[in-house]
Amino acid sequence: MKKFCSVFYIALVLLFIYAPIFTLVLYSFVDTPIVGIEQIFKIGFSFNLYVKLFNDAALMKIVWDTLILAIVVALLATLLGTLGAIGIYYSKGKLGKGVSAASRIPVINAEIVTAVALVLLFALIFTESRSYFSLVVGHLVITTPFVVLSVIPKLKQMDPNLYEAALDLGASPFRALVSVVLPEILPGILSGFMLSITLSLDDYIISAYTRPAGFDTISTYVYGAMAKANANSSLPALRALSAIIFVAIILIVVVQNVRARKKGAK
Repeated sequence: MKKFCSVFYIALVLLFIYAPIFTLVLYSFVDTPIVGIEQIFKIGFSFNLYVKLFNDAALMKIVWDTLILAIVVALLATLLGTLGAIGIYYSKGKLGKGVSAASRIPVINAEIVTAVALVLLFALIFTESRSYFSLVVGHLVITTPFVVLSVIPKLKQMDPNLYEAALDLGASPFRALVSVVLPEILPGILSGFMLSITLSLDDYIISAYTRPAGFDTISTYVYGAMAKANANSSLPALRALSAIIFVAIILIVVVQNVRARKKGAK
């Protein structure tokens, strides 16, 4: 009875979390602006919304612009976050602790505060406060700390003598870093990279405050489409887009877990 209650409770929590997403996926196959059970029986299932999605040139441009932005931000955040995590880990005394604490501030800080602060900063430095550069920097501010948080645990799990042993055997500090440290923390780096992509794709507040005029990400476009739903014919196709993003993330998570399990079994 106790086991049944535990399983039932877990199933109830998972249902509560994922029921809206499964509903979204279900209605991505129903070509109607009106969502309702009767619409499923009246219209039936089809791939019309997916066809509309890929035939909508303006919407596809936004998708590609968002993906390119996410990849650029993820690459830069992974580089900065990995170097920052290594620096924090090998720093001694108050310096390392201070930098570690400062790196966590964007994680717990309200995103609206970060967005307004970035706009004010860019307005002081540049004549144009909202540009593609400001958008990239804004995304880096919120993604880089998560890379640091992903890499530091892997550094702590690593044998601290490996790096010193490589130096004793004649390797330069850079060679020891590349040949010894990076392979050991690679899972944390990959996790930080994937997390950066997800955060960049998902972000709305930073994007809305720092993006240049005429540039839309998926999140800002969806918000705008919802605000003027009656006048936007692309709104139903966004269900198909959201379903594709969800399925892609699920596949990535499954592949990562399978690879980690196989590596752990060796």
